[in-house]
Amino acid sequence: MIEIISLINEKVNNFVWGVPAMVLILGVGLWLSCRSKFIQVRKFGTAMRSTAGRIFSKADAQQGAVTPFQAVCTALAATVGTGNIAGVAGAIALGGPGAVFWMWVSALLGMCTKFAEVTLAVHFRERNAHGDWVGGPMYYIKNGLSSKWHFLGYVYAALGVLTVFGTGNATQVNTITASINTALQSFGLLSDNSVFGINLVVGILIAIMVAMVLLGGVKRIGRFTEKLVPFMAVLYVILGLGVIVLNIKSVPAVFQSIFVGAFTPEGFTGGVVGSMFISMRRGVSRGIFSNEAGLGTGSIAHAASDIKNPVKQGYFGIFEVFCDTIVICTLTALTILLGAPVINYGIAAGAELTISGFVNTYGNWVSVFTAVALCCFAFSTIIGWGLYGVRCLEFVVGSKANIVFMIVYSLVAIPGAILNLDLLWSIAETFNGMMAIPNLIALFLLSGTLIKIIREYTNKED
Repeated sequence: MIEIISLINEKVNNFVWGVPAMVLILGVGLWLSCRSKFIQVRKFGTAMRSTAGRIFSKADAQQGAVTPFQAVCTALAATVGTGNIAGVAGAIALGGPGAVFWMWVSALLGMCTKFAEVTLAVHFRERNAHGDWVGGPMYYIKNGLSSKWHFLGYVYAALGVLTVFGTGNATQVNTITASINTALQSFGLLSDNSVFGINLVVGILIAIMVAMVLLGGVKRIGRFTEKLVPFMAVLYVILGLGVIVLNIKSVPAVFQSIFVGAFTPEGFTGGVVGSMFISMRRGVSRGIFSNEAGLGTGSIAHAASDIKNPVKQGYFGIFEVFCDTIVICTLTALTILLGAPVINYGIAAGAELTISGFVNTYGNWVSVFTAVALCCFAFSTIIGWGLYGVRCLEFVVGSKANIVFMIVYSLVAIPGAILNLDLLWSIAETFNGMMAIPNLIALFLLSGTLIKIIREYTNKED
């Protein structure tokens, strides 16, 4: 049965992430960048100052909303996850060092794409039956486009409900168990016979903790993520910078492998990865998995913010992609390329490859700290995507099924802890690609509206 699912998924994945998808993802990002006069570059300083200033604001949120900082932490909680760690490792293993270059390219355009998603989500949001702000791709499709395009909103929401179980939950739990197993095995505390039992227990514990957070509502999610995200990001950045400093002499050669490998990957992978398109595909797809620019999911969290001006919140989209991909994904890539003793190109890899880079640099003791960081990354992603799933389901059937969904979503952590990593990642990647299509079409159609919103903001103060 698994073989059949794998075969079907492989065919769908090859179609979804083929040439048309690359053209759509990069093309819409370039189109939005051109129409906005590359706002992600032109207003980069403004975006960093605006977001940093609001990060330290302690203002309370209005009823049915969260603060701008809680919104960005919820979005970062969902984006800064295993895509940054296991996803980057998989991109390098299957696409060569050059995949990192294409990840950077997708991030540069993705900063504008995510800016557009967040801005439109806040502009076209609405109140739900409980008085909470709700928004995202399905709402800016519904409220921003004519009725003939409304089906795209329902397609997006339906795919969103399906995607969260794999992208937001199962792959994250799988990475948590992998990191814990690696840490225990490095100290000789885990035998092969006990792996299944440990993973099962971890899966059950995660399911319980996820349910406790999600059932507390959007405000509890915001309070949880604003405490966890800064901690895990700082810890991971410190460890990553340490790897670079301790291997500083090898840094120029690694950057050469990234830039040259983007166009001639065979020279750095022993011929295993011999196509520039494969390198591009892996870099772009895993980049989207990491920063979610093009998926539109992060805008769902931002729509819950109590901010009134959509462009100000849109700047957080630029900030997120920069922190997520340019900073954290780059640190992961350098950790692997500088520290990992062996990279088996052409063979799927996950968090264990990233961990090996840290362990080879610092020693076995660091596996404990990397396991903690990875668990924080992955768990926060599960929480953020749980909110996305609730909002997508609510758009289709209303809020009556929210509690049932949250319980089922939490329980998915259990099989996610014991299933095969390769198939999970492949299925998640397929659904990500499918989910991006209706959102990118909507962004293209709403590009004129986006420019009007930007002009309105620049012509008056909030």
